[in-house]
Order: sequence, then structure tokens, then C-alpha cells
Amino acid sequence: MKKTKTTKKPVKRKRKNKSKETPTWLRNLLAVGIVLALGAAFYFLFVNPYSFRWKPCYGFKGYGVCLPCTYQVHGIDISHYQGEVDWPSLASSQNDPEFPLRFVFMKATEGGDLTDDTFQHNFQRAKDYGFVRGAYHYFIPTTDARKQAQFFINQVNLGPGDLPPVLDVEISPKRKNQQQFTQNIKTWLDVVEAYYGVKPILYASYKFKEKYLNDTIFNRYSYWIAHYYVDSVRYQGRWDFWQHTDAGTVPGIKEQVDLNVFNGNLEQLLDMTMR
Repeated sequence: MKKTKTTKKPVKRKRKNKSKETPTWLRNLLAVGIVLALGAAFYFLFVNPYSFRWKPCYGFKGYGVCLPCTYQVHGIDISHYQGEVDWPSLASSQNDPEFPLRFVFMKATEGGDLTDDTFQHNFQRAKDYGFVRGAYHYFIPTTDARKQAQFFINQVNLGPGDLPPVLDVEISPKRKNQQQFTQNIKTWLDVVEAYYGVKPILYASYKFKEKYLNDTIFNRYSYWIAHYYVDSVRYQGRWDFWQHTDAGTVPGIKEQVDLNVFNGNLEQLLDMTMR
């Protein structure tokens, strides 16, 4: 039997009701709103907590009303990372009517055999231009502490008017127990104190100090706290210097530089220096 052909009726497509479509201007407005919301969320979660890092720091005018502005004595610390220093320009900061720079710490040595190649030149220039100067050693936990202390002594000639030697401790004792790490730090401090006749300054972030250097034997030393991107010191113990940013700008140095304040007046800073 032959099948009879059936003709298919054309399917009628429903026409879209243009009146129900979202207008282009409204879609664009919503997109902009989403972008702004995401941007605001990113700022408050990731930028705002560290906003001091990106603010202009020389003269501390970028901070607005905050604790670093309230201190009388300001200074910097430098190493080869800052490149060549224009000392006459840097010295002009001593005449700043509000926040003159008074002291400069310089990296001298690291571990048991590494010297900062800008140290000797900068150390002499700091004295020539009237800055209160200091030198620090970057401690390496895997290198013999006595060797590190002797290496620092061989490279750094401190004298009257200089700040006490500084031990910079930043690397955690991954392969050493806490007791051994504490003893190694104490060995460096003891050897250096015996040679220079003055107690060294201990540098560390406040979290590092609380975690690794919380032994009461370290409370006898002046403390230089590193605590960035905040408008006040949260460390509850006694401290003498506060390194409050690593993104400062000062005359005579093209690269960013660490900015510090001293917890006292200029007379008290001079009282800390070697005799």
C-alpha cells in the first residue's frame, strides 16, 4: 500500500517581545556596577590593610595623622640595594623644619664572609655629613655564630659617636631547635659586646621576636622593631627604634628606602652612642 504524503504545516516562531528585553544602557550600568563592587572588595580585602606601603613617606605627609609623625627623631637604613647615595642631597634632609633625618644605619656584613660593597664608603660619608651612624650584621642561622661575630668585628670600626652594633635576625631556625638558636644569637651578642664594650641592638620584626626571641635574656638589649604598613606600634614590650616602612623616598637616594623613628629625643639618641 502506498503511503500518502502529508504536508507539514509550517511552525510559527514566537517573536520576541522587545519590550521585555533589558535595555543596553541598563546592561552597561549593571556591568559597571559589578566592576566597581569587585574593585571595592579587592581594595578593602587586599589593599587597605597595607595602604601605608604605597603612600609617599618622605616628611611623612602621606601618612596624615599617625604615630610616626609624632616622633622627634627620624632616620633611615640603607645597603647596596639603594645604589649610589648623593650624600650632599641626603644631608639637606637634616634641615627639614618638621622631620629632619638624624641617623643612618648601614648594612656591613652577612653570614661569615659577605660584606656589603657600599658599606665602607657610605659609613665614612655618613660621618662626614654629620649623621649619627650605625652598622648592622645580617645573621645566617646555618653559619657558626662566633665566626659571624668575628667577621663583623674585622670589617666594622665603630668609635665614639656611633650607635652600638646591630644584629639583624630575620631567618627562622628551620633545622635548629629553639634552644640552640637562642644560644647562637646570644653567642654573637656576647662576642661583639666584649669587643666593642657596649651592648648591641637587636633587630627583628615584632612577630619574629615574639616567636623566636622571646627569651627574657634578650630583654637586656635595645630593640629595633620592624613593623610595616601600620600607623602605630602594636608591640607591647620596650623598643628603641621603629622601622615603619620599606617604601620611603628621601633626597639623594633614587631607590625606595626604609624609614625609621627613634623612641626618644635627639639628646637621648646621642646618649645611646658609644663613648
